[in-house]
Amino acid sequence: MMSEKLADEGLFDAQFLDRLRTLALRLRKRRALMKRGAQSTPATGFTREFKDYRHYTARDDFRAIDWRLYARLEKLFVRLYEEVQELHVHVVVDTSASMALPFAEKRKQALRFAVALSYLGLAGQHRVSLYRMSDTTRQELAPMRGQGNIEKVIGAVSKWECEGFTDLDKCFSEFRPSRQRYGIIFVVSDFFGREAGTAVEAVQRAAGWPGETHFVQIIHPQERQPDLEGEVELADVETGERRRFWLTKREVKAYTEMFDAFTESLSNACAGRQIDFFQCTSDEPFEERFLDMLMRGSALAGG
Repeated sequence: MMSEKLADEGLFDAQFLDRLRTLALRLRKRRALMKRGAQSTPATGFTREFKDYRHYTARDDFRAIDWRLYARLEKLFVRLYEEVQELHVHVVVDTSASMALPFAEKRKQALRFAVALSYLGLAGQHRVSLYRMSDTTRQELAPMRGQGNIEKVIGAVSKWECEGFTDLDKCFSEFRPSRQRYGIIFVVSDFFGREAGTAVEAVQRAAGWPGETHFVQIIHPQERQPDLEGEVELADVETGERRRFWLTKREVKAYTEMFDAFTESLSNACAGRQIDFFQCTSDEPFEERFLDMLMRGSALAGG
C-alpha cells in the first residue's frame, strides 16, 4: 500500500503509480523505435529479454526450440531474444533543510523525481540504489531489482525529513558508485552550499564518477525572484545565521541577476565535464518536466 502519510501530504495521490506506468510505456515505445545497439556503453552485464517466435531452420540451435509450443502446434519454433543491458541507477536526493524550508513544495517535487526515476529503473529490470545527502551521503536502500520494490522506495522516502546543512564537496567525495555495471547517477538537489561557488567546485568531484551523471536542480520561483521589499530579516535555514536587509526593487533585481549567474556557472561547469544539468521549479507540472529531462538523452530512457 502507498504510504498514507505521503498521500495526506498531497505528494503521491492514488493515481500516481498509474501515471508512472504510463510514462514508462511512453519511454518504452520510444526505445522500440530506436535501432538495436544505439545504446552503446562500456558496461558489462546483459540480460536476455523474450522478443518473438519464428519458424525453426536447420541453421538454428536446436536448444532454442520451444517444445511446449511444438506440443500444441506440432510445428517447430524458436524463441527470439534481444540483449538488454543491465544498468545501475543511483538516485541521490538532497534532504538538507533548504529542500523544505521555507518552501515545502521543493521537497515534494524532489521526492516525485526520486520515486519516478526509481520506478523507471525497476520497471526496466535495472539495479536501483537510493541515497540521501546533507552533511554526508547515506545509502538508504541497497541495490534492488524488480518493479515490486517501488513500495520500498516509497516507504523509505516517506520517512525523510529535510534538516541540517549541505556539504556538497564532502557528499560528492564520499559517493562512490560501483564500476561493476554502467551507472546512471541522478542527483536531485537545489545545490545550495555555504558559499555560492561550493557547487561549482563540487562538480569536479562528480566528474570522476563512472557512468552517466545528471544534476536535477529543484528551486522555488521565489528563491530566484523573492517577493520582498523594505526592511527584512532573513535567516539561513541550514546554519541559523540571521541578517537584516533593506531591500529595494533594484536590489531584488540585482539579486536575481546574481542567482542566474550562479545557476549559469553551475550549468557551464557541468557541461564542461559532460554532466547533464536540468533545472525544474517546484511549481511546474511534474510529469511534463520529468519527460523533458529524460528526453534530453539518457541511457535510462534509451537515448
